[in-house]
Amino acid sequence: MTVMSGRARLMWDEAVTGYDFGSEHPMDPVRLVLTKSLVDAFGLGGGLDVVAAKRADDATLGLVHREDYVAAVKAASADPRSARGEYGLGTEDVPAFAAMHDVSALIAGQSIGAAEAVWHQEALHAVNFAGGLHHAMPGAASGFCVYNDAALAIARLLELGAERVAYVDVDVHHGDGVQAVFWDDPRVLTISLHEHPRTLFPGSGWPEETGGEAAQGSAVNVALPAGTGDEGWVRAFHAVVPELLAEFRPQVLVTQHGADTHFEDPLAHLAVSLDAQRAVQVACHELAHAYADGRWVALGGGGYAVVDVVPRSWAHLVAVAAGREIDPAAVVPEEWARVVFARARMLGPGRMTDGRWPVRWREWSEGYDPADRVDQAVLAARRAAFPLRGLLP
Repeated sequence: MTVMSGRARLMWDEAVTGYDFGSEHPMDPVRLVLTKSLVDAFGLGGGLDVVAAKRADDATLGLVHREDYVAAVKAASADPRSARGEYGLGTEDVPAFAAMHDVSALIAGQSIGAAEAVWHQEALHAVNFAGGLHHAMPGAASGFCVYNDAALAIARLLELGAERVAYVDVDVHHGDGVQAVFWDDPRVLTISLHEHPRTLFPGSGWPEETGGEAAQGSAVNVALPAGTGDEGWVRAFHAVVPELLAEFRPQVLVTQHGADTHFEDPLAHLAVSLDAQRAVQVACHELAHAYADGRWVALGGGGYAVVDVVPRSWAHLVAVAAGREIDPAAVVPEEWARVVFARARMLGPGRMTDGRWPVRWREWSEGYDPADRVDQAVLAARRAAFPLRGLLP
């Protein structure tokens, strides 16, 4: 199915690259620089409005985060040496750094701005690849995340009057922070496909996690076995997400596209290719048109192969949103290769594919294999959550 996009918006402010935990930390902001450079090298600006939103103020952060936590982030920003683990700040995962509050609030502001643009019909699709910081909790930093921009974007949509928002998270790590924020809110459906909590941080995202008492069936978790590759990953997505969205009929679809499912990612254990990531991006675009009148907010997330994987994955995401899909066989522009060498002192990838396009996968309706571990994970998620939404497992 081919879907035509309306005008799309890319949220971008160069200052988001100040989200920098230091040279030894895996979340290197060069991934953001190289992604924007690749977007520019492919000339995607012709299908995009590139806009910088303002930093989220304290009142807006308060839609999700506690006042004492925001105060702690500000204090740690003013004196990073004072942060010693309280509120999750000053840890190995979230070292404190000067201006941490300002740049974290700026990233949050871009996701909030994306949500506002889509809701007010200023754009049909909006992308903030600097966002997707889905581990931050209302009162604590976690997993490289200070403010939960994804949850803030959803909370802002609810504040504006949205009655149904769906959140689909395909990062290799469970979208625990977003799930926690909306655990008891039936207006928000959270769906997370991730590596099994037995083998990966944050240790949550079991299929039995289906939402609070007031919102049973509002959380859906597909916990995939380590080693899951393209066919199983894409099959799992299509075995769960479309049926749920068809039932829920969201007014806006918010998606998180962490690139750390990739087989080259150093921090996780799935075996997904760039081509499968692109296939799921295309599917999210189509699902937004099928079930949310095209209203789509797409965010980045994890991804620690910062040269070879992340820029290509998110450039594809931007291209899909802009209605100007990049041929997977396309050679990366020479000007981008020069930027890669200048910024990373290494040679970058040569093409926009891992050589696995098109991705082949089998529909869930064709039956499942009870001995297959991916099918077991899918069935566990469906059995736990689908009946709570009136769907057959």
